[in-house]
Amino acid sequence: MVPGSGGGLTVPMRTQVAVIGAGPAGLLLSHLLAAGGVDSVVVESRTRAHVESRIRAGILEHSTVGLLRSAGLGDRLLREGDEHRGVYLQWPGERHHLDFVDLVGRGVWVYGQTEVQKDLGRARDAGGQQVLYDVRDTAVHDPADPHVTFTLDGRARRLDADVVVGCDGSFGPTREVVPGNTWQRTYPYSWLGVLADVAPSTDELIYAWHPDGFALNSMRSPAVTRLYLQVPAGTDLAQWPDERIWDALAARLGHGQDGWELRRGPITEKGVLPMRSFVRAPMRHGRVFLAGDAAHIVPPTGAKGLNLAVADVALLAPALVALLAEKDPRLADEYSDRALRRVWRCTHFSWWMTTMLHANEDPFDAQLQLSQLRWVASSEAGARGLAENYAGLPIGF
Repeated sequence: MVPGSGGGLTVPMRTQVAVIGAGPAGLLLSHLLAAGGVDSVVVESRTRAHVESRIRAGILEHSTVGLLRSAGLGDRLLREGDEHRGVYLQWPGERHHLDFVDLVGRGVWVYGQTEVQKDLGRARDAGGQQVLYDVRDTAVHDPADPHVTFTLDGRARRLDADVVVGCDGSFGPTREVVPGNTWQRTYPYSWLGVLADVAPSTDELIYAWHPDGFALNSMRSPAVTRLYLQVPAGTDLAQWPDERIWDALAARLGHGQDGWELRRGPITEKGVLPMRSFVRAPMRHGRVFLAGDAAHIVPPTGAKGLNLAVADVALLAPALVALLAEKDPRLADEYSDRALRRVWRCTHFSWWMTTMLHANEDPFDAQLQLSQLRWVASSEAGARGLAENYAGLPIGF
């Protein structure tokens, strides 16, 4: 025991890697480090039940699935996930299927982030990596010789580590100790997202441009549909009762077009998701590293958020194993530059999808969007570019 700042006793702890945040990035990093013989402790401000219940991303890139399988985390994904060959692009009167497998040789999987989180939690239970949930007052200190302080069960704790990794999202404490440049863009619209207990109305996702605003028809399982509507930033959910949501979705997704019908069912969850892009560089300062949303955020149109976090971890885990187990710093020194190359590619793709599909009040922009959609749908080169980025670039890109 050592004296705490408030006069009490601080409980000391020691590990090789302190991971802040027990979302998919943090738990996957801990899992991969353990496989490489490196010890870690994960600290998380939320309860395990809360973390495992958060409804987030649902599309996994080809490379993400490959990494999860190689790490021994893909059994349930392959049993219960839904492999998709492509997506539909739609605008009033037209719907076109883009077959990613035909275009670039790989597709995507529909498998919710909540399910990935549960798989990682079970692997953690079996593998014994230490995860501390429901901690308070987490702070990261001294990037040159790092340690983490927090409160758990009413007692002050100090976790000393060779390395600290922030997988703690955009509002976590780790980013505060990593100086650098920030680039960001806030979009003038949001997504109103709903979960509904109804079988999906489509075999693959529908991305729909409409003069009233964008709509997306997605799914989470054979019995649960995930749908989104473009709404103005700052939208009040109270102004969107269920019937209004379904009517807007039907209009924008083309209910009745060529005999297609949008199935309706009980809405079990709804929320408004702001749209923004954010990149922080570098993603390392001293012995403190950033991964996932702690370093970058993209609008969800390109389905890149979770996949970018996995790609960061896929680069960072072997870099830390080399640094700590083999005393070789080269991969760790290259980590930020290598990760940011993919981050900026995915940030551009997410911006491109967003600006192509979201309506605004400028009729000139609307004609440009329709022209671009027609080109993507009719040109193999255009379709291939979308498919290559959506299905996912190689981890080391």
